[in-house]
Amino acid sequence: ADGTVVFSDWMTGYGMILIVDHGNGYMSLYAHNDTLLKDAGARVSRGDAVAKVGNSGGQGVTALYFELRRGGQPVNPDSWLQRR
Repeated sequence: ADGTVVFSDWMTGYGMILIVDHGNGYMSLYAHNDTLLKDAGARVSRGDAVAKVGNSGGQGVTALYFELRRGGQPVNPDSWLQRR
């Protein structure tokens, strides 16, 4: 979903992390990246590349940490993710 990048930097425990505010209290987090492609304040749309996956933040292997939150509480992302 479209949104605005509200954080794009290093965070202890998450490494290189990017957080997108989608409005209505929804935020998505993408962590342990190698490279962040968007800066805070950037508008993003569905399908935009926002980062390159990596193993920052103490991650032993290349992996993506994804989280969806609403009002600060975790949300099951199943209904948001398009099945392919």
